Amino acid sequence: MNETVTPAAVEADPRAGVADLLVERVRATPDLPLFATPTVDGGWADVTAAEFESQVLALAKGFVDAGIEPGDKVAFMCSTRYEWTLVDFALFYAGAIMVPVYETSSPAQIQWELEDSGAGWIIVETPEHFARFDEIRGDLPHVRGGWQVDLGDLDKLAASGTDVDDTEIERRRGLAVGDDLATLIYTSGSTGRPKGVMLTQSNFVELARNAAVVMPDIVKPGESSTLLFITTAHVFARFISILCVHGGVKVGHQADTKQLVPAMGSFRPTFLLAVPRVFEKVYNSAEQTAESGGKGAIFRRAADVAVRHSEALDAGHVPLGLRLQFALFDRLVFSTIKAKLGGRVKYAISGSAPLGHRLAHFFRSLDVAILEGYGLTETTAPATVNLVSKFKIGTTGPALPGVGIRIADDGEIEVTGIDVFAGYWNNPDATAAAFDNGWFRTGDIGTLDDDGYLTITGRKKEIIVTAGGKNVSPAALEDPIRANPLVGQVVVVGDQKPFISALVTLDAEMLPVWLNNNGEDPNLSLAAAAVHPKVIAEVQRAVDAANTRVSRAESIRKFTILDREFTEASGHLTPKLSIKRAIILRDFAPEIDAIYTVDPTLTQGLSLRG
Repeated sequence: MNETVTPAAVEADPRAGVADLLVERVRATPDLPLFATPTVDGGWADVTAAEFESQVLALAKGFVDAGIEPGDKVAFMCSTRYEWTLVDFALFYAGAIMVPVYETSSPAQIQWELEDSGAGWIIVETPEHFARFDEIRGDLPHVRGGWQVDLGDLDKLAASGTDVDDTEIERRRGLAVGDDLATLIYTSGSTGRPKGVMLTQSNFVELARNAAVVMPDIVKPGESSTLLFITTAHVFARFISILCVHGGVKVGHQADTKQLVPAMGSFRPTFLLAVPRVFEKVYNSAEQTAESGGKGAIFRRAADVAVRHSEALDAGHVPLGLRLQFALFDRLVFSTIKAKLGGRVKYAISGSAPLGHRLAHFFRSLDVAILEGYGLTETTAPATVNLVSKFKIGTTGPALPGVGIRIADDGEIEVTGIDVFAGYWNNPDATAAAFDNGWFRTGDIGTLDDDGYLTITGRKKEIIVTAGGKNVSPAALEDPIRANPLVGQVVVVGDQKPFISALVTLDAEMLPVWLNNNGEDPNLSLAAAAVHPKVIAEVQRAVDAANTRVSRAESIRKFTILDREFTEASGHLTPKLSIKRAIILRDFAPEIDAIYTVDPTLTQGLSLRG
């Protein structure tokens, strides 16, 4: 199959705006808790739909009183918290357009996005955020004013707008129709300067309405809940937030991933939104905890049983012996992991990178169905997602209702439909280049099976062509290596080189645990660990295992372990933790060149298959 189009499940309403979703929710279930905010005693306080809209109205009036007009752009730099969606809907009600700014953005990035978008206002969360803006505010004369969340400025705004009449907000709220701009989201800039993606009101409204229809087990008013921890500035979490308002799903927030486990235990969500790295860390942490308690072998045996159990479910028959083993480990091992997730998680939606066969089957046997999906900022996040009624591990599922997927002659995935953006802001050339007769060129490579389920096989611009002419997709090697608890990130290299090699970073969070479990000093620095024989040997095992999945010509022949991590702050990761490949190749060119010298002491690993 080269093309599939899923008919829309909901008739489109060209006059509907995002704000209408909240109006409809309040009308249907005013007393239904839509959000829960953390309390000082570690609990959660519900915020009903009617209470949320009341706060939205008050803040929208404050924006109006401050001079914000319909169509004005307001930049917002804030971590994942309740106020994020409050500000989002208040701006929708006021008729303004949000320009999200990642909280990790540098002053130069902030300046570019405010200049390019023409945003006349900015809201920041913390004094540190304000300091970054303050560095470049002299170069932004068009920015008329701003506010800081941590100073209580949102409350002050709400209090200042009491003289604004309800009818003015109703007028503004009704101005936006489906084709109008809803938000301007800048790409991560992993392949160049960030571009402003123009997403319309209809992109969010129609996608939310259609997605809710095909995810009834996940979007259950009054029953479903989720704890958001990935950045809400990213379109993935932004769309889910809007979907939850439409679907009556309770949302909590926890931006500090170190507090995620206790937050999950107290909030007890029914589904999660995450990237594969989160699931890898949950698994690796559980494994290393078991190892430190002398139960590592039991955990690994339990994991093997879990994977075989899930595979048997797919095959249609679970042998009695396997069922008995699984029941035993379910009580001894799996129940502990389930409890750490809050005890009620049944589903997770995963995107941004392939999850991996073993990890998907492992969690499936823990009664957590990880539904992989696929999308980009330009597709308002999801274009495809696996269905609860039929999900295929290893795929990203079928096209959502109202969305079409096709595979071009060169293997590139193209998308059309209700989720596709209106174009790039102030960049008609980039917009024209992004479309092929109305189909958006994603830049990703993939295949469609006979059921219309999409499988991602690589990124078009990232395909490596060796000196011998072999085409290699880095993801096929990087994903399984990164699943190792010691490994932070992997970057496969080798374009126009005689063989494939890799740069590897260590996971600073897992490193001390692993070292301690292996009889080594847990206080070793990253630099010392990078040249430690046991560490090199462990990375070598991960590389050798990944090499078994590919041909000899595609396998990693050498690798080097770096003495530092790739982070957002260093400029090497996007906010969704994807690697910025071009920047890494530039910044670590000397290390890459050293791999291809004849002196074997300049590299740390030599593949056993090489």
